Amino acid sequence: MNKILTTVLALFIISGCTHKIEVSAKEPITINLNLKIDHEIRVKVDKQLDEIFSADSDVF
Repeated sequence: MNKILTTVLALFIISGCTHKIEVSAKEPITINLNLKIDHEIRVKVDKQLDEIFSADSDVF
């Protein structure tokens, strides 16, 4: 009798642990991204280096 009671109790415990997941989305999920990426590259050359490059055209 004790064994049957334990089995029935175990069945109740196990059946109570079932999970139900429901996804109910009527409309699809939309993600709008408005991105603006700006970058600026600045190259500074010293006046001395600029003079070297312009005076010595055989370097490059």
